[in-house]
Amino acid sequence: MLNRQQKLNRLVEFGVTISQVADLDFLFEKILTEARVLLNADAGSIYLKDGPELIFSYTQNDTLQERLPAGKKLIYTSFRLPINNNSIAGFVANNGSTVNIPDVYKLSGNLPFTHDSHFDELAGYHTQSVLTIPMKTSQDEILGVLQLINSKNDDGKVVPFNSEDEPLVKHFALYAANAMERAQLTRTTIMRMIGMAELRDPKETGPHVNRVAAYAVELFENYAKKHNYSQKQIDRQRDVLRLAAMLHDVCKVAISDTILKKPARFTAEEFEIMKQHTVMGARLFGDSKSDFDVFSAQVALNHHEHWDGTGYPGHVDVQTGKPLPDRKTADGKAIPKREDEIPLFGRIVAIADVYDALSCKRVYKDAWSEEDVFNKISEDRGTHFDPELVDIFFSLTDVFKAIAQKYPDPQ
Repeated sequence: MLNRQQKLNRLVEFGVTISQVADLDFLFEKILTEARVLLNADAGSIYLKDGPELIFSYTQNDTLQERLPAGKKLIYTSFRLPINNNSIAGFVANNGSTVNIPDVYKLSGNLPFTHDSHFDELAGYHTQSVLTIPMKTSQDEILGVLQLINSKNDDGKVVPFNSEDEPLVKHFALYAANAMERAQLTRTTIMRMIGMAELRDPKETGPHVNRVAAYAVELFENYAKKHNYSQKQIDRQRDVLRLAAMLHDVCKVAISDTILKKPARFTAEEFEIMKQHTVMGARLFGDSKSDFDVFSAQVALNHHEHWDGTGYPGHVDVQTGKPLPDRKTADGKAIPKREDEIPLFGRIVAIADVYDALSCKRVYKDAWSEEDVFNKISEDRGTHFDPELVDIFFSLTDVFKAIAQKYPDPQ
């Protein structure tokens, strides 16, 4: 366990670290991981406020994680709680006060809330000590609730959370809430851009881009670990990859409705025009000021390239959209990129995008069966897709299914 000075030092470091995180989902992971380290908690959850409800948005549990095979992630189902006094998290959000419970199975009958033991029974877990903290901004607005579970002493025994740590955790929650507010603003801005694209292209929906981004992050993280990327590299790159992946097709808004909404197959001329959305996307982010610009341009330009060199737009000048002088065929067309010429993030988003497009119903098609989707991706291993990434994809199918449930299409 950390001593008091170590906790204070980590609190300061935490404030600096999360100020650099742009993506909301990645931020949840950083917040909960650091909070659990500070108080030596076995598990924890983050609930995000959404109107009169709390959304169960992220969770970690070391005991349950240790039961999984190596490399597998804990999968959870999102759910909602009303903000009222009936649950512990609901009470904290409703009243804005911290609740520290030594044993949730020995609650006083005078308290308005109860402990729902359903999760414990389902997971084979025993919740005992629980510390629940409101995450308030500097303007005293509650954005969510941080809940830590089962504090452990140096011998690994579950003990109550130390009340002396509560002021420290309140400062921690303030840093977390302010970082969440910034990340929510970034997410909102991006979703407005997606909403603008959706007005033109009904395929480019909020749930679709959230799923593609989440799939892409999982593929990247597993690829990066396999290739011995440092944790610092992984953290920095997956943060911006999620945002970049969400915007992979945003420049379809520049394509004429006559082509974009055509219910039939494109003519050769129309397809050439349609291909330009990749170049326009790269151009949109071309004035690079940050990693976000670099990776967004990279993803937009390359997510339709194929591993075997049959994709598009190929080796083009982003500013003009024309083939590079030394990378064109005899008839003047751009030579497509192939294999490692295609940047990693382009290869990753290619799989994520196709998987989602095939798996989901659209106005022009029904959703494919899971078997047909998997067969198609397997068939395209080494032609459309990077073979190594396809192998990683098939090791993550349970994670992908959980992501799809988290971001469902509206009924």
